[in-house]
Amino acid sequence: MISDLKISRSPKSQYGSLEDMVRGIRDHRPLDLSAECWREANPEGTFEQWRQEAHRCLMDGLHYHPGALDLRAEVLGKEERDDLIVEQVVFNTTPWIRVKGFFLLPAKAELPVPGLVVFHAWGGPMLFGKERIVNTGRDHPVLVEHREKVYSGNYLAEEFARQGYAVVVIDAHHFGERAPRGVGGLPESYDPFELSVEEYREVDTRVRDQLYLGVRQLNWAGTTWMGVNFWDDSRCVDYLISRPEVDSDRIGCTGLSGGGWRTNILAALDRRIKASVSGCWMTTGDYQQVYNVGGAIGTFCLLPGVWDRMDVPDLTILAAPNASMVVSTSEDELFPPEGQQEAARQIGMGYEWAGCPEKFSHNNPPKPHCYDADIQRDAIAWFDQHLKGA
Repeated sequence: MISDLKISRSPKSQYGSLEDMVRGIRDHRPLDLSAECWREANPEGTFEQWRQEAHRCLMDGLHYHPGALDLRAEVLGKEERDDLIVEQVVFNTTPWIRVKGFFLLPAKAELPVPGLVVFHAWGGPMLFGKERIVNTGRDHPVLVEHREKVYSGNYLAEEFARQGYAVVVIDAHHFGERAPRGVGGLPESYDPFELSVEEYREVDTRVRDQLYLGVRQLNWAGTTWMGVNFWDDSRCVDYLISRPEVDSDRIGCTGLSGGGWRTNILAALDRRIKASVSGCWMTTGDYQQVYNVGGAIGTFCLLPGVWDRMDVPDLTILAAPNASMVVSTSEDELFPPEGQQEAARQIGMGYEWAGCPEKFSHNNPPKPHCYDADIQRDAIAWFDQHLKGA
């Protein structure tokens, strides 16, 4: 039972007088599609049978399927640097969403090259998304602070492009250019690069204040936050394979925090993802509920009809037999170490069941919540191994 779990840290957020009620609900979950539970209940069942059932549950839980469409991709601008080619691009992700992004290529690599979808984090400056991990030629003090804190000062997407990967980056819904305007005291238009730090923080706070209005709007429209983001992210794979410079059989994805979560979901549901590195978003639901729901469970995690049947580690198990590295930094205050280790145990079991234990790696360095230069090197080595055969 959830009340029997022991953690080495003091809980960060519980529910006061309603805590026992929530734990009672959580203990009552069947978890019939958690890989370990399903395997025990179906001793004659196969990994692929489980994967198909769990895939269907997760896909249904997104409550979103915009259907096929023409990307109508365009290149809006191009910059050639010494070692990189950076294009500003735009393409459709649904009939009602058209996103801007960046497409990066190594300048001197032999084509075609493997492709990566690289995600920005959730936490950090919300008025910036893709600009956190791609150098646009403009900068802002809050971006500098964010890069130094979590990326060792590097532009994450560019680190991969320099190592021989084509990279696509877009803003998540409600971030960067897709952050709301004209509501809740927000101006109809604003350029975050032109704001002073004080002005930036005021506007950023107003954008964050609209988060749960956004969730309610999406739910009322019949979908979920993660549904919108998953299909946007999957269209990024469509974009990569539409480019002749990219080898469509060698596609991966990676990101930090909320970007790690998007990595988990995309690798679970899109079989074209052959390798992934999920940074700092792995735990189990029970441990997280006891320790820190308020600080770590964002709008992107809310999927009614999913978490009573499966658990977070099942997302990564769903990716098998494709290669998955999970980075869980042991000093990350968002997740309890016990939850990280239990998740890794379950994922390892799942990959053994799938017959490919060597395709899973748990990277557990003694670091805070970050995707720093050391983790970047580990991620590049993982992608080189599984997308380049190095």
